[in-house]
Amino acid sequence: MAGILHTTLGLRTALRYLSPHCTLSSPARRLPLDFPRQFLSPSSGRCGVCSRKLHAGADGPKPSPAAAPERLPFSRVTQEDLAFFRKTLPGRAITDPDLLEANNVDWLKSVRGFSELLLRPQTTEEVSQILSYCNSRNLAVNPQGGNTGLVGGSVPVYDEIILSTALMNNILTFDGVSGILTCQAGCVLENLSLYLEERDYIMPLDLGAKGSCHIGGNVATNAGGLRLLRYGSLRGTVLGLEVVLADGRVLDCLATLRKDNTGYDLKQLFIGSEGTLGVITAVSILCPRKPKAVNVVFLGCETFEQLLQTFQLCRGMLGEILSAFEFLDRGCMSLLNTHLKLPNPITDCPFYIVIETAGSNPTHDEEKLHNFLEEAMTSSMVTDGTVATEDTKIKALWSMRERVTEALTHDGFTYKYDISLPVERIYQLVTDMKEHLGDRAKNVVGYGHATGTST
Repeated sequence: MAGILHTTLGLRTALRYLSPHCTLSSPARRLPLDFPRQFLSPSSGRCGVCSRKLHAGADGPKPSPAAAPERLPFSRVTQEDLAFFRKTLPGRAITDPDLLEANNVDWLKSVRGFSELLLRPQTTEEVSQILSYCNSRNLAVNPQGGNTGLVGGSVPVYDEIILSTALMNNILTFDGVSGILTCQAGCVLENLSLYLEERDYIMPLDLGAKGSCHIGGNVATNAGGLRLLRYGSLRGTVLGLEVVLADGRVLDCLATLRKDNTGYDLKQLFIGSEGTLGVITAVSILCPRKPKAVNVVFLGCETFEQLLQTFQLCRGMLGEILSAFEFLDRGCMSLLNTHLKLPNPITDCPFYIVIETAGSNPTHDEEKLHNFLEEAMTSSMVTDGTVATEDTKIKALWSMRERVTEALTHDGFTYKYDISLPVERIYQLVTDMKEHLGDRAKNVVGYGHATGTST
């Protein structure tokens, strides 16, 4: 979960006309309804991948010309501030540099912050007390979830206080009839998945980073994930949010209704806001039933045009059982082979496709999948492939897609971009980048969803 709060006139106006199902509660002292003028520093406003090398000077650290924008005039943490935080969060206000290291550096180890204070609240009330105090003291705050982001948005730019949701990891309720889960923002995605699978449900979201990413961060970044094709984005599956605003007030829009036509849908302002408007503390999300039959197919194509043709054929012939369509190129496969020792399950090809089907009738699904593969091979859209129906083999094939980012980290410094483009133009980005960079880049690779891409 990235970023930091910023003045937003539209939200300030909208809050005067709250939905009947959203309530706004204040921290210890009553504050005016308008947002405060001084919010938390806008770290998510960075563009691209910045070098954060600081030069020490008489007036404190200053950025190099290639660094992020200059530090805004926020206050610095004093001993009085530390005393307040230690009283509010006994044993959970961390100042040990060794313990802070992991929270100051992003997952790719490409950018680094210089925070000297990590706060680990357990409740919404504690988050409210923290933000209310920081607002009154003009202290900048960087909300942080699992710190699995790949674009540097989850770590401080300078010395912002890191507010971690890691200890806010409780499942609050689950309705086994409607499939609606309500949980705190710090719940790890994989833990939620395991909890639901025991109850014959699944999360509508699946990511390669599921073992460490938090649901609050997923929502704050509007993460797409591997099941986007089947279940859509979080804007459709998230039913409600609880958010603490910059001044400490709590906005309770934690609805559990799938249909609600009343008032403004304020939660949509916070989905994808990257922590710039408030800190998400709880989420209610609609979860689909666990499929009874899952198949994964790994295919090879000679051209990207054939890959797109396969995608069109796939959507037409697999229809309602299609749950994922992912691709990676030959460069990705080479990195997987070299750095992670993952063997190519089929013959060498310029492009690879991972297709997943999920349905309720194994016989029906297998028949549809067989007909699709027969048509794809007969028409020469694909040159080779393999099918997995057992869990271990399914995980092995999915690892070819999910672990590409990990393989990239072993190949040197990585510039990672997650860009959405019209499907027919997705791979042109990689081709143009290779031509533009020439021999200045060790590798330029492309992989991602059929509805968007990562490079």
